Amino acid sequence: MAFWVFGYGSLLWNPGFTPVRQVKARLHDYHRSFCMLSIHHRGSEEDPGLVLALDAQPGGQCTGVAFQVADEEADKVHAELRARELISSAYYEDTVELISDEGDKIPALAYIINRDHVQYCQFDLEKQAQIIAQAVGGRGPNTEYLFNTAAHLTELGIKDAEMEWLAGRVRALTAT
Repeated sequence: MAFWVFGYGSLLWNPGFTPVRQVKARLHDYHRSFCMLSIHHRGSEEDPGLVLALDAQPGGQCTGVAFQVADEEADKVHAELRARELISSAYYEDTVELISDEGDKIPALAYIINRDHVQYCQFDLEKQAQIIAQAVGGRGPNTEYLFNTAAHLTELGIKDAEMEWLAGRVRALTAT
């Protein structure tokens, strides 16, 4: 059966499937945060990187994109998303209610950080920049993840002051 999935980080620029439809949407009571140590995709166990996660924040808001998965691809895409997002159990899968820019309510799958998991972290922005500037994992440099996400948020007209600051700071740290 067709379903929607919420993209707020790498799914924005690399969903891994061709959506039937996509709309800008908001999720209330969560925020986008570099609060997950990446030991597979953007770092290693010895030198973790950071990736984005939805972190609970009463009164918070995260704007991203709701992607609709085609009915005939639903099982395949769901299995691929689980293999990608649940690789270390730091995320858990949940159905959340998104609000589109048109005011429509959209039930969507979202991958949310498990605050009790060993990969959950909270660092100030400078520490995040220092980690992102040097980490590399199985899917490439952590900088690529940050810059692609920041660029896609800008393309979509989604303001994220922390993301903008981090992108600028990491560019400064990695300038040669």
